[in-house]
Amino acid sequence: MSISRSRSTLLGCIAAFTVTLIWAMWLVVSRTAAKSPLNAYDLAALRYGVSALAALPVVLYYKPWQKMSFKRIAGLSFLLGPVYILCVYFAFDYAPAAHGGIYMNGAMPAVTLLFSWWWLHQKATKIQLIGVLLIFIGAILSAADVSGLSIPGAWRGDILFVIAALFFSGYIIAARAWSITPTQVLLCSSVVNAVIYVPIWYFWLPTGIPETSNAQLLLQVLYQGLIPGLLGLILVAYATRTIGPAAMSAFIAAVPALGVLLGIVFLKEIPGNIGWLSLVVLTPGILMVSLSSADKRALKSNTESKDVKQS
Repeated sequence: MSISRSRSTLLGCIAAFTVTLIWAMWLVVSRTAAKSPLNAYDLAALRYGVSALAALPVVLYYKPWQKMSFKRIAGLSFLLGPVYILCVYFAFDYAPAAHGGIYMNGAMPAVTLLFSWWWLHQKATKIQLIGVLLIFIGAILSAADVSGLSIPGAWRGDILFVIAALFFSGYIIAARAWSITPTQVLLCSSVVNAVIYVPIWYFWLPTGIPETSNAQLLLQVLYQGLIPGLLGLILVAYATRTIGPAAMSAFIAAVPALGVLLGIVFLKEIPGNIGWLSLVVLTPGILMVSLSSADKRALKSNTESKDVKQS
């Protein structure tokens, strides 16, 4: 049993690490899309449409809706739906890739802690509260960075990134509370949202696809439609179930720093001293919130296990 549990934990950690790499690169790819003729509506259509085409055979075969209530299907679809993803894509029109890592991925552990308190009734520890404070300070420092990353109106993108973090943190908690399976993620995130959104986009929303180069379009099809939107969400669901939402958030702690580094390499978006300082403050805060939650959860699990054995 212990070997099986250790193997499951290892696979969960590998899944979480892979998600970290995927999301950091996704920040860069999405920022390049914002500088192309493609608009946020196009990116959302690619995300849902392409992933739905890939997911539909799996969903029809496993029929995951049979073990889900309508309330859970609707809730999960909404958390991963157009409101969430359009906030993300419109944010990249205003803010640099690094801000996506800081305000969306960086804020996620603090927001997850809030949802855990509200939904799962898990109280915050002093270390977690200190971590939340550090995350808040790091976010302020990032906004105050007067380097080349400073873009007029970037605060609008930052707000949208925070809203997106609220949605995705809700998904992380729901995945744990409802024991969401990968096929259920495919159903709600890809198929349901594609059925709702793609027709609206096709008939009524503006598009820049005809003016987009084939290379840029192929990159976005692969990275928006298949990698983060399909593979990434499946890995998140798997990692959350095996190592827990707190540990999943701990891996996300690496996304802001990795996103900054990739932004420097591919986009030439170089932060100033204050920008680097924000990462130095933010990253320990993320770890304090996340790892403290993981330790607390592990202690509770061990206590419950002992109580079962004694009874």
